Amino acid sequence: MSLTIFLFLLLTSAAAELRRGFYSESCPAAETIVREVLRRAMARETRSAASVMRLQFHDCFVNGCDGSVLLDDTAEMVGEKSSLSNVDSLRSYDVVDEIKEALEAACPAVVSCADILVMAARDAVALSGGPNWKVKLGRKDSLTASQEASDAIMPSPRADAASLINLFSGFNLSIRDLVALSGSHSIGRARCFSIVFRLYNQSGSGQPDPAIDPTFREELDQLCPLGGDEEVTGGMDASPERFDNQYYKDLVDGRGFLNSDQTLYTYPETRGFVEEFSKNEDEFFAAFAEGMVRMGDLQSGLPGEVRKNCRFVNGYRPDEGLVKDS
Repeated sequence: MSLTIFLFLLLTSAAAELRRGFYSESCPAAETIVREVLRRAMARETRSAASVMRLQFHDCFVNGCDGSVLLDDTAEMVGEKSSLSNVDSLRSYDVVDEIKEALEAACPAVVSCADILVMAARDAVALSGGPNWKVKLGRKDSLTASQEASDAIMPSPRADAASLINLFSGFNLSIRDLVALSGSHSIGRARCFSIVFRLYNQSGSGQPDPAIDPTFREELDQLCPLGGDEEVTGGMDASPERFDNQYYKDLVDGRGFLNSDQTLYTYPETRGFVEEFSKNEDEFFAAFAEGMVRMGDLQSGLPGEVRKNCRFVNGYRPDEGLVKDS
């Protein structure tokens, strides 16, 4: 276990207690506001659902669910948005801004950006046809962010099941949690950049990944030709706008888009869960909701605040730096 993860687990004992209905008195409309703003965003662009959901993953795995992934870089800080796994990849920060603006109008300085990410991730799944679940709230927003911390933890699309098991175990998340939460790829799209090595040079062999179904490989060759535009995107399963268990059916058929996905089926320790979820969507939905709640419990225990603007700590002005409010 890395020192970063060890220290993270050590600090979680000092974290604030999270609970359902945290805003029932201070901002009773909070969850309704989040869902309605997200619903409008999805009407404009369906892909917003996957993008918003992904923000919770990238936030919670780096020093806990503290909204640090939302902080813009400043002259004094290079944050998580600039990390290898996030730059030119994470999207829909503007949707979070829109949600925060609506919440500030209804309940100024009450709802944290970290809680927005957890509520919005749940709503993105539910509005896409997936499960709904009760979320625990009461998080504070971090006072800083670190590109280095994100680079040290967040996995590459080239990661395999073994490395993902190691990552998740460091956060006390089980193999079942890993396979279930990987089902987040039931919705959304990924870039050719993430898979060209699978198509043309798997493990430095100069050959495609043998786990790819031949017909699917031909489709991917056309979508992502060698030397082509690696920013082109493809659906991560056959129904990229609907949250369902098609993702697991595709893995069984050798049609996983990312290497980190397909190895869940080829790796013995994860294969059984892939098969289970491919046959039973209700089991997948239940396991996914449970995993999201457990991931949402991750906290660093570090000091925090409720940011007025999710992109900057309170008192920071982009043109002046950190100043005291008048």
